[in-house]
This record gives sequence, structure tokens and C-alpha cells, in this order.
Amino acid sequence: MTKINAIVREVTALTDRISEFQFAAADGSAMPQWEAGAHVVFDLPDGDTRAYSLISFDPIPEAPESYRIAVQREPEGKGGSTHMHGLKPGAEITCAGPKNDFPLTQGAPAVLLAGGIGITPMISMATTLKAAGQAFDFHYSGRSAPLMAYRDTLRETFGDALHLHCDDDDSALNLDAVIASAGAVAHLYVCGPKGLIEAVKAKAEAAGIAPDRIHFELFDAPQEQAGDSAFEVELASSGEVFTIPPGQSIIDVLEAGGVDVMYDCQRGDCGICQCDVISGTPDHRDVVLSEAERAAGNVMQICVSRAKSPRLVLDI
Repeated sequence: MTKINAIVREVTALTDRISEFQFAAADGSAMPQWEAGAHVVFDLPDGDTRAYSLISFDPIPEAPESYRIAVQREPEGKGGSTHMHGLKPGAEITCAGPKNDFPLTQGAPAVLLAGGIGITPMISMATTLKAAGQAFDFHYSGRSAPLMAYRDTLRETFGDALHLHCDDDDSALNLDAVIASAGAVAHLYVCGPKGLIEAVKAKAEAAGIAPDRIHFELFDAPQEQAGDSAFEVELASSGEVFTIPPGQSIIDVLEAGGVDVMYDCQRGDCGICQCDVISGTPDHRDVVLSEAERAAGNVMQICVSRAKSPRLVLDI
């Protein structure tokens, strides 16, 4: 994918932990066009990457002069957000062109639900729906008002369509009511932490909302869990066996061993890395599979899931 050499134009603190970054092409050319829900992937100095959703409170132009993202500093993370928060105006950074794994369904009413920093892709979605004259409800939930980025601008821009929910007062999110508001035709879009997405999926499925009307994007990076231990993965095609240690994914180890695997998000929300399990018991940590699929144990997402058995035999 073509890389964009960019330069940071502005940095604005939004909350104690969230800052907004505006950046443009270093050579002054227009940036590639994008659609609501898109993200860009930034290169980090250690060779790693981080993806951040693009934000726009105005209709997205065909040739944007700049891009806008917001980054929440995660001291307990792997350092990507800390690096981003160290950027100052004038800093150079490289990113890939926009990619959209979380698109809007055109012409359909929508219920948007954002948790925490998951607000970022929802802003451009709401902007696009408003410009199209499409009906939508916009719910934004956070622990408390001071921690919620853009809340005043959101009120001014989206008016009665916006509903702010704070965990520490009587406006706290009523998930059952939000899901019920989707009715029989609206599409439900959810972005935020894993717990929120899992709860929405379970309640939406129980309410009879068809899976193709439930869209989600996970904003949690996978974290090592206490008690994680090494396990083996055997490739059915070759018989090769790889040991997956704590702190590394199946994809990490297979790629290091020269195995070509397909994947994208590496968060467990896109489904591209899904593969069949021939034997063994997966430890599912994705948000893609239904409860029935998890119980069956026939498939798994190898970017985040691990094993409950000493060895997995995968159809790779």
C-alpha cells in the first residue's frame, strides 16, 4: 500500500488523556479521499503500527487538505499512544492510505453507539448521515463527562440526535433501550471496548436483530492475560509445529516462521484471519464469533485467540 509522508500541523488537548492531531501531506498535496468509518495506520519507530479512525464534523471533501484523529494515551499499553502523544507540530510521520473496515450501510436508518474513545469513527458517520438527511440516533457513553472528548462540539453539531451517557450520574447508558430503539429496520453501529461490544452483540441477537444489521469495531488492543501459558500450533498442511509463548499471537509466531497468513485488524473484530480448527480447544478472545460458534470450537480468530488445550491443529 502507498505510504503517505505526513507532517503534524496541530495538536489540541481534548481531555487529560485524549489529544487531537491534525496532519497533512509533507509535500503539500491533497490527501486521499475517505469515507465515514475509515482509519489510517501509522508507522511507529519500533517497526510496529497503530490504527486511528479519521474524524470530520463537516462533509468529507473529495481532496482533503488534512486528516484529523484523536488518540487516548494508554500508559498500560505497548507504547503506541505514548509515541503519538509525544508528537508536536512540525513532526514528521508516515501512514498508509485510508482503509475502511467499518462502513455505513447507505440509505438505512442508524443507531450509533460509542464507548469512550470509540467516539472517533462515529463522528464522521453521524456527519455523513446528517448531510444525507438520514434518520439516526447517536449515543455516546463514558465514565464521566470530563473524560469524554468533543462533548460540547457534538451537542452543537448533532443536537437532539445526540444522547450523552455518563456512568457516574442518572444518564448512564441503558443498553436494552438503545437496542430496542433500532426497531425492525435500523442498523446498529458500535465502537468501543470489548466488553461493550460483547454485551451489545448478545443483547441484539437476543432481541432478534439480524447479524447483518449489527456492525462493530473494537478499540481495545489485545492484552496478555494473567495465567496465559505457552501452547503448540500444528499446521495440518505441513505438519510443522510452532510454540506460541505468552505475549505473542499465533500470527506473530507463524509469520516469524515464514508462514504466509491472511489478517488485518489484529484486534479480533474483522474476521479475516479466521481459520478452521481440526483438533484442540480454542480460547476465544475475539468479538466476531457467536456464542454457538464459540461453543462448537470449529473455527477461531488467530490474531487474538489462544488455546485451552496443549496443542491446536489448524487448517493452515
